[in-house]
Amino acid sequence: MSYLSQITSPTLLIDEKICRANIKRMSDKAARHDMKLVPHWKTAQSHIIGDWAKEYGIKEVTASSIKMAEYLCGQGWDNIHIAFPFNTLEIPKLNELAKTQSLSVQVINPVTAQKLVDGLTEKVGFFIEIDAGYGRTGVHVSDFGLIEEILLTAKKSDKLYFKGFYLHAGHSYYMPDIPALYEQTRDALGMLKAKYQSEYPELVTRTGDTPGCAVMEDFGDIDEMGPGNFVFFDLMQANLGGCEKSEIAVALAVPVVDINRDRGEILVHGGGVHLAKDVLVDENGNKNFGEIVYLNEYGWTIPDHEDRSYLKSISQEHGIVKASKSLLNSVQIGDLLGVLPVHSCMTADCMGAYLSLDGKWIDHAEGCH
Repeated sequence: MSYLSQITSPTLLIDEKICRANIKRMSDKAARHDMKLVPHWKTAQSHIIGDWAKEYGIKEVTASSIKMAEYLCGQGWDNIHIAFPFNTLEIPKLNELAKTQSLSVQVINPVTAQKLVDGLTEKVGFFIEIDAGYGRTGVHVSDFGLIEEILLTAKKSDKLYFKGFYLHAGHSYYMPDIPALYEQTRDALGMLKAKYQSEYPELVTRTGDTPGCAVMEDFGDIDEMGPGNFVFFDLMQANLGGCEKSEIAVALAVPVVDINRDRGEILVHGGGVHLAKDVLVDENGNKNFGEIVYLNEYGWTIPDHEDRSYLKSISQEHGIVKASKSLLNSVQIGDLLGVLPVHSCMTADCMGAYLSLDGKWIDHAEGCH
């Protein structure tokens, strides 16, 4: 029985072959550069996809919250790193999880470090997050006083140990010159390693953004890479040059509920609660909330550019497709179309489960079948 016969409402499809190929390619790249790949599991958030990753030599993983870390505990990971400025209200939960799972957290100020010193009953590692231009979070790369205050505070505890420096160059998503940005990342992490390695000979440096990890080939002496989105990729990554559309591993199946041939539009059941509301805007100001692919027994096919159809607008449950002539000529009410997401991490988080092309449900931390 085809996986398509199981679908009656918006459903997130996953192509295991594409997903595995993406994981293998990034794993091979890390090995080529003598780096450890510690993927950020905020994209996949799945035990089963985690098992696929382990087949390619991946032994550690990153989470974006303690809730996600808890979901990943007990799955055989050597370490789970929580890559979000640590929320000290969760120290009791951290102690509970650290009894049976090696964990590390992100620290960006000495107050958090002191609260961990006072509250930890189990051994926990920490990275200092560095800001080298993104401006969202982290200790500024040149603020050695703050770095040293955090390190001195942590030394008061035999439970809290320093692992290294973490840098997420998130502005790679909207800065066209990724090589120039990566020069900043290499320089920042290289300088910090040189400055602190004699005191902390085991320290490692980690960089985390998918656009940079996918595009770059010069990582200097950075020890680890921690991209997340590469597992699935999406239209945003394709737009940045990090992947081809054929390398996007997930598509949202949406039912067609109405067709307006005069306006060249198709109404589908699929909106913001399924895709989130990330959007690409072209040079003419046209909004693109996802691109249409044609579903078949084996997955999906991507139309040629001149035959392209896309979601021009979405509301909570509705999506309006700006349809090509060939799609309008072939589509019927009750058909299923596929949508390549603009931001696959958010789409997966919204949907909370995946349907594989062999008709099996795959788990997701936000609630699975």
